[in-house]
This record gives sequence, C-alpha cells and structure tokens, in this order.
Amino acid sequence: MTGDSMGGQAGSRAYLSAAQVDRAAGVLLGAAVGDALGAGYEFGVARLGVNDHPAMIGGGLGGFAPGEWTDDTAQTWAVAEVAASGADLRTEAALDAVARRIAEWFAGNPPDVGNQTAAVLRAAGRSPSAAALREAATGLHRRTGHTAGNGSLMRTSAVALAHLGDPEAIVAAAHAVSALTHADARAGEACALWCLAIDHAVRHGELDVRAGLGWLPAEAREFWQARLDEAEARDPATFTPNGYVVTALQAAWSAIHHTPVPCAPFTCVQVGDALSTAIHIGNDTDTIASIAGALLGARWGASAFPAEWRRVVHGWPGRTSEQLVDLALLTVNGGPDRQGWPGCARVDYTGMAGHDSFAVHPHDKGVLLSGAASLDALPDGVTAVVSLCRVGVGQVPAGVKAVSFRLMDTDAADNPNLTFVLDDAARTVKALREDGATVLLHCVAAHSRTPTVAARYSMLLGVPLDRALEDVCAALPAARPNPALVQGLRALADHARMGAGDE
Repeated sequence: MTGDSMGGQAGSRAYLSAAQVDRAAGVLLGAAVGDALGAGYEFGVARLGVNDHPAMIGGGLGGFAPGEWTDDTAQTWAVAEVAASGADLRTEAALDAVARRIAEWFAGNPPDVGNQTAAVLRAAGRSPSAAALREAATGLHRRTGHTAGNGSLMRTSAVALAHLGDPEAIVAAAHAVSALTHADARAGEACALWCLAIDHAVRHGELDVRAGLGWLPAEAREFWQARLDEAEARDPATFTPNGYVVTALQAAWSAIHHTPVPCAPFTCVQVGDALSTAIHIGNDTDTIASIAGALLGARWGASAFPAEWRRVVHGWPGRTSEQLVDLALLTVNGGPDRQGWPGCARVDYTGMAGHDSFAVHPHDKGVLLSGAASLDALPDGVTAVVSLCRVGVGQVPAGVKAVSFRLMDTDAADNPNLTFVLDDAARTVKALREDGATVLLHCVAAHSRTPTVAARYSMLLGVPLDRALEDVCAALPAARPNPALVQGLRALADHARMGAGDE
C-alpha cells in the first residue's frame, strides 16, 4: 500500500489521482477487514456488549483464525483475480474464469458457505462453466422461488473496480456476476446499486448510495428508493435477520449512514466506527461488515485502515490484505508499472540520491532510520521493517516482520488521511518496539517521509514537536521534511494540546 506515484501508470485504463487510487485500493481491503472483524460474531457465536468494539478474534461458525476472512472475501478474491487480469466481466470468458475459481474454492470444503451458494455449486459440479452455474441457479429458483440471499452482494465490490467510471458496464457486469449463483432480480439490482455507489465514492470521494438509482428500471428504482429511505430512517439494529439481500444492503447502508464522521484530524476513523455499528446489528455479521467495508474503503481509502488490522488479515487462497490491495491496483491501473510493481520481487532505488542514507533514531537506539538500500543488506539485529515507500514482495527478508504504509512525499491532496497515517505508522513502530523488535524505518532516501514519521514517534515518547524534528534532522543531515507532512505533525500536536488525544 505504499507508493511514490500511484496514479496514471503506463497502460492504465484511465488516469486516476493518487487519492482516487488510494480509495480504489480501499475497496477490496475494506471488504476483507469487515469480513475478518465480523467473522467471530456471526449469528451470536461470540457476543458484543453495547459499548464493546469488535476485534479480530477469529472463531465464528468456521473456526477461523484471528484475522482470517471467510467465504465473503474468498469469493471476492475469485472475482477480483479475474478483474485484475484486465478481463471484461461482462464476457462469457471472464465469467467462466470466475465460475471455475469459485468452484475451486468450494472444492476445498470451506467451513462456512451460504446455503444458497452451496446448493448451486453442488448442482453445477466441480469445474463448471458460467452457463452451468447459471443453469443451476435458475433451477434452484424454479424449485424454491427463494434465491435472493446476500451471497452475491458480498462478493460484488471488485466489479466496480473492473469497470470504474463506466456505469453501464458496471450494471451489466454486476448483474452477470450475481446471476452465477443468484437468479433473483433483487440480488442483481442490489449488486448493481452497491457497485455504482462504490464507483461514485472512488471517483468523487463521497458517499452517495443513490448515485446508481437512475441506472435501474423504473420499478426497481422506486423499490430501492423506498428501501434506502427506510434504512436511513430506522435504527441499524432493526435490520436483522439480514440474510435477505435487501435487508443486508439496508443494514450495511444504515450502519454507515448513522455513524457520524469524526472531527479533524481523524475523520477517516469513521471506517472503524461504522464497521462496529454494522457488527453490532448482529446475525450475519461478517457479511454485513464486509458489504459495508467495501463502500467505506471506497470513500476513505486503503490508508484509512490501521496496520493493527492489515497485519493480520488473510485467507483463501493463502493470501494477505496486501495482496488484495495489489489486485485492486492492478485492476484500476491496467497492470503493473514499468518495474513490475505491484508483484515484482524488488523495486530498484539505486539511482535515487540518498537511497543509502542511514542513522540511529536520536531518541531510541532500537529504531534505525534509512533509505531503501538497507533492505538489500539488512542491519544486524533488525527484526521488523516499517516501509513508507513501495517495496517488492521479496525485498524484506523472510522471517522479518514487515508493515507498509501509503505515504506520499508530495502534497496533502495526495495524502487524504495524512495525519492518521503519520500517527498509525509511528504507533506501529512503538508497538513493535514494545514487543521487543529492533525496527528499521525507511522510505526511498530518508529525506522526508522517514524523518517525519520518526519525529512523530519521538512525540509519542514525550518529545515536543519542534525538538523532535530538530533532533531527527540532525541525525539525518540530508533530511528535508515536506512542508505538507510537517503540517500533519502540527495538526497532531494541536489535537493533543486540545486534550483530544494523548502523546
């Protein structure tokens, strides 16, 4: 999730600003985080007190590990993997690929699968085509008349990324991917409506779940307008049980709508607050939080999700939250950049002045400050690396803890959650130190991002801002922190002085 220029890559489908790309990356990450947070509380397996915040406790119906995503994100991965290849999700070839990947996941006997999806996959066989899945889904609908579960809505978010900025294509693809397992029209409408809201949030940085109503037929438009009005008028807790796709969408939107946006400088923590609201609704907690998380990620971006969550989120097919972000970036950027990032083994910074910078943190000798060259010859004793720039998948040695942050050495517009990221990166360094790790904190050349986060870490140790900056820059003589990043530090200091937070 780190980067120096996230938008407008060679071969991209359309130019996106850095902030838009961050929001696009947040879509799949948000879905997975919501899923993993909600997994332990599904159907009351574990209970939350009124004032409790959910945690990634694992367990749930599937005996999941802490941070492990469930069938919601597993199926999302299947769609996202195809989208990241550049495929048009309206085509039969792309739908065949999605169908095969979902069937491959199901063949592994996952511990928690929705009844409707499981029935369709069993009927379609081990390696079905899209047509075979649709036939099985249609047959189930003919027999039961009840195929409007929430199982296609929970996996739909990748559709918005595949066709970002093209609402007509989004509607068609959302219906097509939904119909693989859910023949009821309401399921397809819900997927289209949610994907259009995700598209709007990514492109415009605002929440508007009604943005897609005009793309629905008149009857469906009236139906969903009334359901959205109801979601906003009623308490989120009333939308349970929520296995029905309509109630699931209402629950997710009601949770978001009724969660206020906090005051600056931490506005993006609405993400965690809204996910907590969604999980407190109860019933199908992982799915409601996953649906909500995709839209929250589209609004606030991948940089709004704390490292505490990102470090543990994982799941089928043996992937991590960082790899989900990579799929999102590959999809919206039209592939990797010239160095092969994301997905390359190493990002080469040898041509960058200062890449071999190195110093010991002036207020904690267990924190080392450097440019990217230190990754090629990790200093003795380093057991954790905090990266503030792009790195390759093999650049941090195996066995060393690695945490990355999206922080750009440009301006505030490219860092929409600047204060949150600075604080989260510094608190991650602090948490790693408290766990006994020797930490390497680095960016490309230790000119701006590294000294800024290092100064924030000093502030957390009780050092005043101006002295923190002075001491860190003295340790790194070439340091010239970007004024926008320094302003982020001042916002954090002001926040603390007002008594809204501790240092």
